[in-house]
Amino acid sequence: MSNLTMIKNQGSWRELLTGTTAPVAAVLAGGVLIEAANVYLTTSLLPTIVDQIGGMEFYAWTMTSFLVASVIMAMLVGRLLTTQGAVRSYLLALGLFAAGSLIGAASVAMPMLLAGRAIQGLGGGLLAGLGYALIQRTLPDRLWSRAAALVSAMWGVGNIVGPVVGGLFAQFGAWRAAFLALAVISVALAGLVVRSMPRTERAPAGERVPVGSLVLLTSAVAAVSIASILPSLAGTVIVVLAAAGLTVSFLVWDRRSSSGVLPKLAFAPGSPLKWVYLAVAVLAFGIGTEAFLPLFGQDIGGLDPLVAGLLGAALSFGWSLTQMISAGARGGRVRFLITAGPLLLAAGLLAYGLLQGEQPGLLVIAAWFVTLFAAGAGIGLAFPHLTVAALSSTTEEVQGAKAAAAINTVLIIANAFSAALAGVLVNLGAPSVIRSAQLLMIVFAVIIALGAIPARRAAGRR
Repeated sequence: MSNLTMIKNQGSWRELLTGTTAPVAAVLAGGVLIEAANVYLTTSLLPTIVDQIGGMEFYAWTMTSFLVASVIMAMLVGRLLTTQGAVRSYLLALGLFAAGSLIGAASVAMPMLLAGRAIQGLGGGLLAGLGYALIQRTLPDRLWSRAAALVSAMWGVGNIVGPVVGGLFAQFGAWRAAFLALAVISVALAGLVVRSMPRTERAPAGERVPVGSLVLLTSAVAAVSIASILPSLAGTVIVVLAAAGLTVSFLVWDRRSSSGVLPKLAFAPGSPLKWVYLAVAVLAFGIGTEAFLPLFGQDIGGLDPLVAGLLGAALSFGWSLTQMISAGARGGRVRFLITAGPLLLAAGLLAYGLLQGEQPGLLVIAAWFVTLFAAGAGIGLAFPHLTVAALSSTTEEVQGAKAAAAINTVLIIANAFSAALAGVLVNLGAPSVIRSAQLLMIVFAVIIALGAIPARRAAGRR
């Protein structure tokens, strides 16, 4: 029987968001939200920052330093939870994030900002991993699917809030105030952690630090991040292939290692957990298209920046809203939603790609929003239930923490690879923006549609 069928009674949103569970849910979701919003907020601020402190040659490294640091800490979530417990782990994460934000606010040159971004990334990677790992330890299993939906929806909300808030600060040239605000929010969330987060047991680390796995996977993410900013298409392809090779090497090493990043169950014959992670990666892969949607909206549809930005957020709207609705599903519907998710995501992206053409009318532009919302809904249908499948894959505490925290690691890796591939496809379609949009969406739709296969395996048999 699938783990998805073990949780018979689903709790309600009211139960999760009231009483003693409400502040716990606020911490889990809030940590992921500030990590997600920070990514896009900083992107919106960068042009203003560069105008004031210089460092244009390091522009792209602000994201790379943050991403690499996030991956490193995301892979250590399980170990930190075991040795430090929930409260100390959260305070460490929020302390690092606040410190990085303060360094960013005080930056007088780009190297200083890069250091701040790296420290932010350490805190952010830990925050995001804790958001998933502690669902299992702090909430009853009947609330897991709704908590998973709430936490996962914060990525979509962050994609919407980050650019808007960042744009407002940038408009007034107040980028330092934006970083200060992040630090203040981190301190406020730390206060909530101390007051409301349950104390989990601490124990000596039973495993060594997985140095080999850390080096291989961090190198892969760093390589694919660099690939997306290389001026040469050939160079980009070579580096992406090298990153893929490093990722495969990581999986081989992690499987053989006595102390790995992924839970041993992920490599066990017959275990659905590897299919769960692959299905999560496929859904996250679709998010790589978001960065180019405002560009397509402005160049092809003639939309002003605000409306084009809303077009870019349509996928996130669909993702966030649908998760809240689908989280209450149970029984046979869960298996259907997990399998249907990648198919709906693929169909939405394909439809959007096919709608690209010269001088689109209002109806066509309206259809763009609908198809992208539908694509995002595909993520929302499946994601909370895949998270629950990972959470319920084992009752062993250390392996359970690894299984949950690995969801965030998979998200980061898939996003990095999808962004790099998206950049390659857009460049292949140049100089025609229409051809770039069509190529990007059609190729991604095909890849994601194939994701229905691991999704069905992840759903298991009833």
